[in-house]
Formats: sequence, C-alpha cells, structure tokens
Amino acid sequence: MFYDPTYLIWVLIPSLVLAAFAQWRVKSSYAKWVKVRNSRGLTGVETAQIIMRERGLESVGIGRVPGEMTDHYDPRTKTINLSDSSMGDSVAALSIVAHELGHAEQDLTGNAMLNFRTRIVPVANLGSKLSWILIVAGIMMNLLQLSWLGVLLFAAAVLFTLVTLPVEFDASRRAKGNLTALRLVTPAESNGVNAVLNAAALTYVAAAAGAVLQLAYWIAVVGRRD
Repeated sequence: MFYDPTYLIWVLIPSLVLAAFAQWRVKSSYAKWVKVRNSRGLTGVETAQIIMRERGLESVGIGRVPGEMTDHYDPRTKTINLSDSSMGDSVAALSIVAHELGHAEQDLTGNAMLNFRTRIVPVANLGSKLSWILIVAGIMMNLLQLSWLGVLLFAAAVLFTLVTLPVEFDASRRAKGNLTALRLVTPAESNGVNAVLNAAALTYVAAAAGAVLQLAYWIAVVGRRD
C-alpha cells in the first residue's frame, strides 16, 4: 500500500501532517505553561486533593508514573497516575491533574461514553492488530470475505478512536469547570489551562481523522475487488 499513490496522497501524508501539527501544538503549549507557576502555589497533588474533596472523589488514589505527559487515569485501580512534572506547581500541571480527575469523575458517575469505550476495548485491540493482516491475506488469496472481516475489525478500532473524542472533550470540560469554579486558577491562568487542554484534544482529533482516512482507503481497495 505504501507504493499506492492514492494511499500516499489521501491517507499517509494528510495523517502525518495532522499528527505532526497536533504534536507541535501540544509541545509548544506545554513548554510555555509548564514554566508558569500558578498564583496559589498549589502542587499537582494539592490540586487533586482539593478537587477530590469538593467533588466527592475521595476514593480515587494518586500514584506516580515516570516520564513527561505520561499522566493517565486507571479505571481498574481507580487511581490517577501523575508524571513528575505534574507533581509541580505549574499551570500545565494543574491542567493535566484536573483532566485526569475529569476521567475519574466520569468513571465514578457512570459516564455512558466512557463505559461504551471500555466495553469495545477488546475488539478494538484485536482489530488494530489483525485487521490489516486479514485484509491483505484476503486480497492475495482472493478471499474477499476474509478481507471484509478485516475491514470490519479495523472499523471497530476506528470506532474506539471516535468514541475517545467525546470522552476526552468531556474530561477537559470538567477540568476547566472545576479549576474555575473552585477558584484554583485566575482568569489569566485559565487561558493557559485552555491552551494546554485544547492542544491535547487536538492529538485525539488527528488520530481519529487518520483512522477514518485509512478505513475509507481499505473499504475502497476491497470494494474495487469485490
């Protein structure tokens, strides 16, 4: 497929450009606001504790994870895992911590989209690993039903990326709302929160767009041979 001009022009190049732009936005926004200390001098952990107390999330644990921007919420252990930089007192740290607690709030309140995404994880993982093998094998052996099965599995992986969008947007919405309502940031710092979280959301948009483009390509390829 890498020798197919259609794939290069309509899938690979646009996907790479979108991904590169999204990563640039994330890194530039983070690099700016990780250097800005929040006016209250709150660390990431202190910010988490305030939000947890005010939003009834005391059951959520706080863990530590190596790296930078590797923060995540683990629904299995009900724990937000924070990177070293998010333990600091920067505006970027507050933004990321509040976002991960947004996921915790989704989980503990039974957010429908988060629950749906969790349920499709197994088939999405299977699709991301096996789909292209089935598609190519089906084409080579002229077993188009096998190729269509691969397309279906890949569609499940694409669905996962699409469902991720409202989940991430909602977590950021909750983060912005909590930081503002609890007066943990000033209006000027809110601009930094928006910049960091909006840039992070763009990476998910880029991933979803790339996945949709690739799905459309596979449908067209298999469809031409059917």
